[in-house]
Amino acid sequence: MTMAARFPTPPAPCIDFNCDLGEGCGDDAAIIPLLSSASIACGGHAGDDATMRATLRLCRAHGVAVGAHPGFVDREHFGRRELPVSPGQVMLLVSAQLRRLARIADGEGMRLAHAKPHGALYNMAARDPAIADAIATAVVEFDPSLVLYGLSGSALTDAGIASGLRVAHEVFAERGYGPDGRLLPRGSDGAVLETIDAAVAQARALARGDGLALADGGTLRLQADTLCLHGDRDDAAGFARALREALEADGVRIQALADAR
Repeated sequence: MTMAARFPTPPAPCIDFNCDLGEGCGDDAAIIPLLSSASIACGGHAGDDATMRATLRLCRAHGVAVGAHPGFVDREHFGRRELPVSPGQVMLLVSAQLRRLARIADGEGMRLAHAKPHGALYNMAARDPAIADAIATAVVEFDPSLVLYGLSGSALTDAGIASGLRVAHEVFAERGYGPDGRLLPRGSDGAVLETIDAAVAQARALARGDGLALADGGTLRLQADTLCLHGDRDDAAGFARALREALEADGVRIQALADAR
């Protein structure tokens, strides 16, 4: 027996690389070829039928899996302001936006692969089980085959698992974390990693399963099924290319979750 047979080579680490797109504020055409999945704004915080259709077509041309990115209907604040909503209102909001994007996708001969709430709705669902349950229920009722993306180790991933959905624990390349695993609030120190080098170092550590060094001296370990880059950054295309090249140089396979079933 050869040494290779006795000690088989472990499989290469694999991660989905996703970006929030169709928001009318980024270079989607330059970003999409570098991704494995895209979360498309579906008329809430951003987007309309034309932007959804254009983004879907770009994803189809480059073999990128597509999902819905529902958010609060609050364009003035880009869906990043927390609003007082009931779980029932959240279900209606998410359901309507899922249906809207799916209708356009169907017209393009495409199917949605996942759902991921946006902005304030995402952060509320990460900590509030009632909001998380409402989102998971809306997704199950719409299409139980969709993957639910949520902040790694949060109430949203818990709700998805409890509802029978396949979930993706999401981590972020260029957002700072607190010791509780939650994203630091935008506007606070360290909330956004401004340099490509810092984002690349964080993405590599997350993809390898290494812990993140925190400002308080602690170490944070997170499950990382999918890595997100925000597409509304002015430099998102450059970030996306640097992240992909660094991960591939580390031997990490970039693969959509739908392809890894």
